Amino acid sequence: MSRSLKKGPFIDPKLAKKVASGNKETPIKTWSRASEISPEMVGFIFLVHNGKDFIEVRAHEDMIGHRLGEFSPTRKFTRHGGKMQKELEQKSGTAQKK
Repeated sequence: MSRSLKKGPFIDPKLAKKVASGNKETPIKTWSRASEISPEMVGFIFLVHNGKDFIEVRAHEDMIGHRLGEFSPTRKFTRHGGKMQKELEQKSGTAQKK
């Protein structure tokens, strides 16, 4: 569900202050995944926390209106299949090498 138009986009006040006074070369570290990317943020580098690490996100024009958290995934995908899939991949890997 989107935010009301009369309220405007949510941008964390601390983050907005850092962007207003900031240098585009130094990354801005933030935990505010809910903050929307505004036109003033284009060109900045953000280090967005995903719960474990900080993931580097460079804001582009295409990202305006999206949230910072969308570009910092919180879950790491591991392959499906387990033991059987691993055996199949090893067999196909050795067949390709020959």
